[in-house]
Amino acid sequence: MAGKLAGKVAVVTGASKGIGASIATHLASEGASVVVNYSSSKEGADKVVAEITKKGGKAIAVQANVAKHDDIRKLFAETKKAYGKLDILVNNAGIYEFAPLEEITPEHFHKINDINVLGLILATQEALPLFGAEGGSVVNISSVVATLAPPNTSVYSGTKAAVDAITRSIAKELGARKIRVNSVNPGMVETEGAHSAGIIESDFRKQIESQTPLGRIGQPQDIATAVVFLASDDSSWITGETLYIAGGLR
Repeated sequence: MAGKLAGKVAVVTGASKGIGASIATHLASEGASVVVNYSSSKEGADKVVAEITKKGGKAIAVQANVAKHDDIRKLFAETKKAYGKLDILVNNAGIYEFAPLEEITPEHFHKINDINVLGLILATQEALPLFGAEGGSVVNISSVVATLAPPNTSVYSGTKAAVDAITRSIAKELGARKIRVNSVNPGMVETEGAHSAGIIESDFRKQIESQTPLGRIGQPQDIATAVVFLASDDSSWITGETLYIAGGLR
């Protein structure tokens, strides 16, 4: 399968639905062999794999909860077994829960940080030995909240600010190994998760759209095409950057 990622191997965490699923299918459409990671939705991951293989692409689904170190090790062991190497890691797995300051608990803090921050660090660490001498690309999915930081999101916004700082730091560490590390910071995106959380039909959505210069919320493909760019040689001199994809909302 020809494409700008032909011959490359990609791991996408949290890829059973939403932004992650769109990233996986877009990477595959450019020729990458994709490991579709999921935590709980095997059905969703299998659907993404089927969609990729139906179009002549290569993909496998691998279960792993990035909050668990042993699961992360398994994810990259399975990647090595299936494809023998890694060129692209997309740290997309993440959760969001909002709470006012008075209601924040240690459990809330650790739950979100274990996946959004620690999981991302450990996944990148476990991926390292699979990158070859030619290097590769790590793309971290952050959020506009890293700087926008709306009320009642102090823990979630804190995790995404951490992701941006980690991105810059690891980019400096891995540059000599030709591994580029960048983050993508989406605004509000219409996903299954956003629908089930009631966000898409909410006044909050209308408020966000009224503050967004391009006047709409995002679609998963808005994010996926940018990830393809950062994963490919088109961005070969870009590292340590945060790319806001939010219709101009800042």
